[in-house]
Amino acid sequence: MITRLAKASLAAALSVTTLTTGAVLATGATAAPTAATSASAQHVTVSQSGNYPGGFFTTGNMSVGWTSSGTADLTGPTHITLDLPPGVTTDGAMFFPTPQDYTFTSALSPDHRHLEAVFTATRAAGAYNFMKLNLATTPGVPIAGVITATVANPNDTDPTGHISRYDLVSRSYLPATVQPAPTVTGLDPATGPGAGGTTVTVSGSNLTSGMVLVGGVPAPGTCTDTACTVTTPGGSGSAPVSVVTPGGTAAAPAAFDYTGAPPPAPAAPAISSLSPASGPAAGGTRVTVSGSNLTYGTVAFGGVPATHVSCGPSFCTATAPAGAQPGPVDVTVTTAGGTSAPATYTYTA
Repeated sequence: MITRLAKASLAAALSVTTLTTGAVLATGATAAPTAATSASAQHVTVSQSGNYPGGFFTTGNMSVGWTSSGTADLTGPTHITLDLPPGVTTDGAMFFPTPQDYTFTSALSPDHRHLEAVFTATRAAGAYNFMKLNLATTPGVPIAGVITATVANPNDTDPTGHISRYDLVSRSYLPATVQPAPTVTGLDPATGPGAGGTTVTVSGSNLTSGMVLVGGVPAPGTCTDTACTVTTPGGSGSAPVSVVTPGGTAAAPAAFDYTGAPPPAPAAPAISSLSPASGPAAGGTRVTVSGSNLTYGTVAFGGVPATHVSCGPSFCTATAPAGAQPGPVDVTVTTAGGTSAPATYTYTA
């Protein structure tokens, strides 16, 4: 069973995380994207760096980062995994960039050697995010093996740059590898209540480090090379199922059919402030929308959709579209819970 990590007080936790005195700081990244990157407008690559334990040092820390390296904004859920060799453990991920125009969840295995995280946001090409982790070693167990980090996103069709490996014996980063494309052959069961909570096994091949999407929503669980065992989120109707891995995305041969009533809709979004609250009529102003219940929202200015929108629970960032003329317009956020009462944004001449 996967244990969910609480994300409270991440700022304090991150502020007290320090590098081990005297340890060698190693920094490594995946190989540069190849020409295949041009075939995927949305592309993300993974890297890792840190003061890894070894020699006289029985503790250390590291970061796992992901960079949007395509030609378009990276959107949707980005899945990050970390696997530690025997004798090396972590107490979980620390993640605190601001403003929180994103959602971030992580789960740690009972043996503290496998971590999975899902980061959902919109990020422009070149944007970098990372999570930080403390590392500890087990007395009596030699420090050996490979630390592996992976990244995957359903909108990324270029499989390069998705795996980073660090060898604790040679103290070096290993050559870049590409995971074979996944295949999905079965889904059992294929029906369950709209409230969610059904345990489902998705079978196939090359599913290692995978993330299962049910109706486009990440389903918590874990994957081996041949099967993923996940718990369905709430939903309604017939929901497509797919597995997203570092090697690509594969659709299940059948959908998951929800029965009965769906879960209650989330609370309606609300806007408390805009910053800034004005900008040129030509558009292009980056605006922060503060409020509540904004997760996965879309933002509109005078009924015109904003661009580069990314929303977390209490913040959205968005780029204002061009205004028809100078003057005030309504700004709204729309989620599955409805549309917010408007806030006022003023286009200037």
